Amino acid sequence: MANIVVVGTQWGDEGKGKIVDLLTEKSDLIIRFQGGNNAGHTLVVGDRKVVLHLIPSGILHPGKLCVIGPGVVLDPEILLEEIDALVEKGYEISENTIAISDRAHVIMPYHRIIDTARDCTQGIGTTGRGIGPAYEDKARRLGIRVIDLVNEAFLRRKLDAAFEEKQEYITRILKLKPLDKESMFDRLAGMGSRIKPFVKDVAVLVAQEMAKGRNLLFEGAQGANLDMDHGTYPYVTSSNTIAGQACVGTGIGPTAIDMVVGICKAYTTRVGGGPFPTELKDEIGERLRAFGGEYGATTGRPRRCGWLDLVSLRNSMRLSGISRLAITKLDVLSGLETLRVATAYRIDGRIVEDMPANLDMYPEVEVLYDELPGWEEPLSDIRSLDALPKRCRDYISYLEDRLGVKTAIVSVGPRREETIVLEDIFPS
Repeated sequence: MANIVVVGTQWGDEGKGKIVDLLTEKSDLIIRFQGGNNAGHTLVVGDRKVVLHLIPSGILHPGKLCVIGPGVVLDPEILLEEIDALVEKGYEISENTIAISDRAHVIMPYHRIIDTARDCTQGIGTTGRGIGPAYEDKARRLGIRVIDLVNEAFLRRKLDAAFEEKQEYITRILKLKPLDKESMFDRLAGMGSRIKPFVKDVAVLVAQEMAKGRNLLFEGAQGANLDMDHGTYPYVTSSNTIAGQACVGTGIGPTAIDMVVGICKAYTTRVGGGPFPTELKDEIGERLRAFGGEYGATTGRPRRCGWLDLVSLRNSMRLSGISRLAITKLDVLSGLETLRVATAYRIDGRIVEDMPANLDMYPEVEVLYDELPGWEEPLSDIRSLDALPKRCRDYISYLEDRLGVKTAIVSVGPRREETIVLEDIFPS
């Protein structure tokens, strides 16, 4: 058995969905441990494209149990839309394929309204999905959990306790139309009845499966630089995105984790506001966006694109204790004559090799780069490391040497088969 955590090492959108989909073949449980439907995985299976926001991408494999942990904030409407779409595509949806934590908090309709209205003035660049306000209410002990959603008496009591405060905030502070509590209750109760068969005590379930010697795959959302405590605050997400959250957001001890796989895009992207030292606002940045299809799976927003940044990657390695790398979208770099990789920042004449907490320093950053020769050859048909162009192999070796971590997986295209596996993560 093995317990493997998969996390993003950048600002999200690293291609975690594809890597999780690949690793699912040898795992028994796939567990999402934080975030909400502000994350999105785009998967290409054969001729079909599947976009998932809440359900782990392991759902595309028969016989796997996909788990939504207590650290997730759950929008029941989005969850049911995903379930209906998967059923329509012929995937099995049952108590044997999906488990939802009874302790996960629910994203309420008022959370989405508040999130959208606030971001219009704050300019953080949230997805407007209600994630932040849901985590706020969780911290304030005002949240409504899945266990409440699936019990009408609990739901009525919890909604009555929270509603008047939300109504006043929405109408008096945000100057928006009032909400109808009764219609909200009826809709939520109806969704709760549909979700109820999937609801379980996830911490107990996971412990039981570990005791049976199952292979467990823990799936994170977003990336390390968006971590609430360690990212570029306030331009971060509303949860902890580093590997340690797999324990908190699932209900296991830290000694249970056997390996952490860090997903690293071969260049860097970011959605929304916030510092981005290696951002390219030129034709190369536009080329990366076009060739990489860099548009958000959740919002469709164009992603900001730039060179790979070893300063942020070293930070991610340390924060999550990365054991292996999975390099994605290497094929997007084909055709570039010269590649640049950020190695350090110069700020006020000082060489800085770690990410500053003070965001006011970032506009003054001078990025120090190494330059490496690029390659012309397309990569999508290549299935072994030795068959890659030498300069491409040199790029991988350079990253391994500078980061001190070996590469286990290389993705050379969006499809499942467009992957080079250098090391089996799960034992046979």
